[in-house]
Amino acid sequence: MKKIRNIGRTLFAVGLLTFVLSLSMSHFVLTEKVAYSQLNTVYTGEGKTAYEILEPQLTQLYGKKYDSRFAFIADYRKIFSDYNAPLKAAGKWEQVIHDDKLVMVVKHSGAGLLTDQLWFRLVFLLSFIGTCIGALMIIFPEYAGKPFGIHNNGIYHSPASNGGWIGIVVGTFLILFYIVLYFFPQYITNWMLLADPVRKLFSENGEADQWFLYGFIYCLAMVVMGIRMLLKYRGNRYQQVRTFSVMFFQVCFAFMIPELLSALNQPSVDLKHIWPLHYNYFEGERIESMYAFGGIGIAMFWWGVALFVIGVPLFTYLYGKRWYCSWVCGCGGLAETLGDPYRQLSDKSVKAWKIERWMIHSVLVFVVIMTVLVLIAWQTKQDTVLGISSGMLKMIYGFLIGSVFSGVVGTGFYPMMGNRVWCRFGCPLAAYLGLIQRFKSRFRITTNGGQCISCGNCSTYCEMGIDVRWYAQRGQNIVRSSCVGCGVCSSVCPRGVLKLENAPEAGRINEDPIIIGHDGIRLKMD
Repeated sequence: MKKIRNIGRTLFAVGLLTFVLSLSMSHFVLTEKVAYSQLNTVYTGEGKTAYEILEPQLTQLYGKKYDSRFAFIADYRKIFSDYNAPLKAAGKWEQVIHDDKLVMVVKHSGAGLLTDQLWFRLVFLLSFIGTCIGALMIIFPEYAGKPFGIHNNGIYHSPASNGGWIGIVVGTFLILFYIVLYFFPQYITNWMLLADPVRKLFSENGEADQWFLYGFIYCLAMVVMGIRMLLKYRGNRYQQVRTFSVMFFQVCFAFMIPELLSALNQPSVDLKHIWPLHYNYFEGERIESMYAFGGIGIAMFWWGVALFVIGVPLFTYLYGKRWYCSWVCGCGGLAETLGDPYRQLSDKSVKAWKIERWMIHSVLVFVVIMTVLVLIAWQTKQDTVLGISSGMLKMIYGFLIGSVFSGVVGTGFYPMMGNRVWCRFGCPLAAYLGLIQRFKSRFRITTNGGQCISCGNCSTYCEMGIDVRWYAQRGQNIVRSSCVGCGVCSSVCPRGVLKLENAPEAGRINEDPIIIGHDGIRLKMD
């Protein structure tokens, strides 16, 4: 087994290093064909295309070879900045030309083996897949031969899972990856090239952009770490089914179905996206584009509305928020698979709980106000409503919440703050689900205080920062808006004290808890 793990570590390291080195394996030459294909559809305020206006300046770059991606991007963007500077100074913002096509211009301007030879890209893609195989070879021996049961031995002694230096390195890599993905995707176009062969499986004329690349990597990470979850929690049917569920919904609903719909010239929609998590669901342009597709687009739009208005309250009443947060959601799925080694790092303090309540409900209020203003602006054709710019609110929310919080912080801080940072402190849908779960749901976690030995496993491995032991010691049902019903607290309990239940609402919250002592005497808690 040790030999297999060593081979796995080698494959993982070589594959990851090769994947990173692929970023430097191109030089760049802008051609008239690339400039025309990307800029001839970008219309300006003058009624002309960006290519027609900027073509004289672009000719200065045609045929010029750049060995540095940074130098090529700098010269290309300078053309736009030089043209836009006097327009911005004069306040003629409607005539400003944005370099929205920069990513594809850089991608198509690349030259060299990696860009010109499909077989060479396939080799690098296989090396990346080799990274996944290496990871599996590391994972399998860790659980092979061990008896059924959940083993967390040494988790606080490893620098990878106790907030140590390995965790900091991993977290830093994730943070940098998300920053580049969201804000500087032009610097990872070679990775998009590696994903092109996968994209062509869905559409012969399709090519990968940063979002296809992200979706592909996201699915691979969930599958590899999902296999780890299946091995770790083997013998626990609830955890097995739950893990299969989040893997299925991510790979099929969030990745494959939208790609197939796009290949069929239909709206590319993740059918499990729900407002307010999908915060731009009610943007006027999006609604109009969905209706432009006709019957299927209209049906998909109202499917999402029905999920929010009917599905969320009904399913949360019956099963608690776990039906979505732990069985369906892609963010939750990544947290449960990739983030599982870090679940014990969640802060259990009362201070963290107070911060959590203020932050998550503030985000919910923000997105509600923003959505109302956006709808009013769409109907009135005026961006400013009650003196507030709806467009500016969208930009602020998209940057701070949609990008920085949910991506950079939400995933990058796994190794430092636990795996549910976004779900716990920022997700507006989790806040909406939590309010229903707290006040109008059949879901609860029941406890038997007489059997609790105060080992603390339940609290340690609660990813949502709930001090489960506090409830268990008192024999008090756990009814918290933050609980995602992952069931790990019950899984790691050595005495079977905790049980996830969907039962009638009566008696759901035990305000006068009773502990049954080891001698059988009922002890009333003050």
